Amino acid sequence: MKNVRPYASRLFAAVLAASAAIPAVASAENSATVDSLTFVNKGLVGVGRIPANQRDKFGETFGSGSGMAIDPAAWSRDGASYKGTLYLLPDRGYNVAGTVDYRPRLNTISIGLTPTAPGAAPQAGKEQSGVDAKLTDSLLFIDDKGGDMTGLDPESGIRPAAGNFPPLPQAVNGKIALDNEAIVRLADGTMFVSDEYGPYIYRFSADGHLLSATQPPKALLPMRKGALSFASNNPGPGASAPDPKDPETGRQNNQGLEGMALTPDGKFIIAVLQSAARQDGGDSSSTRQNTRAMVYDAADPDHLKLVHEYVVPLPVFKDAKDKTTIAAESEIVALSDKTFLMLSRDSGNGQGVKGDTSLYRKINVVDLSAATDIAGSDFDAGKPIAPKGAIDPSLTPATLTPLIDLNDKAELARFGLHNGAPNDKNNLSEKWEAMGLASVLDPNLPDDYFLFVANDNDFLTQDGFQVGAAYKADGGADVDTMFQVFQVTLPGLKK
Repeated sequence: MKNVRPYASRLFAAVLAASAAIPAVASAENSATVDSLTFVNKGLVGVGRIPANQRDKFGETFGSGSGMAIDPAAWSRDGASYKGTLYLLPDRGYNVAGTVDYRPRLNTISIGLTPTAPGAAPQAGKEQSGVDAKLTDSLLFIDDKGGDMTGLDPESGIRPAAGNFPPLPQAVNGKIALDNEAIVRLADGTMFVSDEYGPYIYRFSADGHLLSATQPPKALLPMRKGALSFASNNPGPGASAPDPKDPETGRQNNQGLEGMALTPDGKFIIAVLQSAARQDGGDSSSTRQNTRAMVYDAADPDHLKLVHEYVVPLPVFKDAKDKTTIAAESEIVALSDKTFLMLSRDSGNGQGVKGDTSLYRKINVVDLSAATDIAGSDFDAGKPIAPKGAIDPSLTPATLTPLIDLNDKAELARFGLHNGAPNDKNNLSEKWEAMGLASVLDPNLPDDYFLFVANDNDFLTQDGFQVGAAYKADGGADVDTMFQVFQVTLPGLKK
C-alpha cells in the first residue's frame, strides 16, 4: 500500500442516519477549549464486559485491551442501537512472575452498543449491558521470516540489522520479542503496532506478517554500558536480569511507546513514550514528567519519516501519602497533527491489585501548537530535555486541558460502578489503556462520537490457561475486560 489517507477519510466521514438525535447537555467542567475549538464530554453512555476466563481460538486466556482499533466500514446504526467490529491488542501475556513465551496476537471483537442518553439512568438491572462484546477471532503476529514472535523479555538478545530492518529485540529462544501496546489498523487490514521493548513501531500485513520496523530517535533507545540493550528487567523462566537492571539512557523499563494514533487526515502517525526517557528525568518516579511525542509522516507506510517531535508534560498529582506522583501516559487518540486525547492514570489501585482507590485516571486534550519542535536536534542525539525533571529553559512544552475524569463518582454510580472500596468486581480495575472513536451517525450531531475506553486486565483470572499451563492469578481476582463508552463532541475532525 502506498498511502494511508483513504482510511482516515472513511473513518471520519459523516454517515447520515434517519433516527432522532441523542439529547445531551454539557456542563462547563466537562469541556475543553483548545485553539478556538471546544471539545465536550457529554458523559458515560454505556458499559459492558467480557468475562475474565474468556479463551481465544488457540485455547488461551483472552488478554483484553492494551490497544484498540475500530473498523469504520463495519460501524452502523439501527434506530437507537449500533453494531460494529473492533480490534483489541493484548500485551505480552500473563507475566506476574516474569515474562512467558506468549505469542503476540490481535483479537477481533463483535461489538453492539445501545447507549443510555447522557445523564439518564440506565434500565434497572441493565446498567452494564449497554455494550455487548463478543470475541470472534484471533490473529497471531508472525516475524518477517514466518516464525512466531514472543512476549518474552529480550534480555541481552539482539537480532542484527538486516535489509530494511534495524536491530530487533530478540529473546533467548531466538524469537523476536514484542510487547505490543497500541495499534493503528488501515482499511486494507494492514497494521501499525507500537511496542515497549524497542521502543519501535512495527508494520504488519493483514494476515499478521511483519513488514517493517521504525526505530525511534537515538535518545530513546535503551542503552546499558554504552551498548543497545532491549531488556526490560522481566526475565523469563531461568533467565538472568540485565546488568544494570535499568538502562542508563533511553526509554525506561516497561515505559515504551504506550500510545499511538493516526491523524484524521491520514497523513501522520503520532506516538508517545509512556513516561520520560532516563536522561530526561525518567530515572525517578517523581521526575519522569516530561515525555516525548513523535510525529511521523505516513505517506510511505514502510518508511515512516520523523517530521516533528515535542515535549509533553504528564499530569502531576498527590498520592495518598501526599507524595508528588506522575500519571503515566496509557493511550492516545489523534484529533489532528497538533492535538490529541491522552489517557493518563496512576498505578497500584483498582480491582485485582492491593490498593482500592485511584487518585488519577483522566483523559486530557494535548495541544502541540505552541510547543518547541525538537525533531533532529541535539535532544534526539542524547542531550536531556529535562535533566532531573527540570525542563530545559529553551523548550516550550505542550499544554494539557482536562476533558474526562474516569473516576467521576456520579457517572460511575449510574452504571453500578465505583472507584474505591469495596475492591470488588464493580471497582474499576487498575489499567485503562485502550481508546477508539466511532461516529454517533446523527446528522443533527455531526461532530459527536462515541469514545470507547477499555482496560488491560493483565490476564487476571482464577481459570486461566496460557503457554501450555493452567494458572490462577494471585489474590483470587477475576478481572473482566471492561468497556466504558463516552459521548463526546470533537469539532474539526472531518475537515
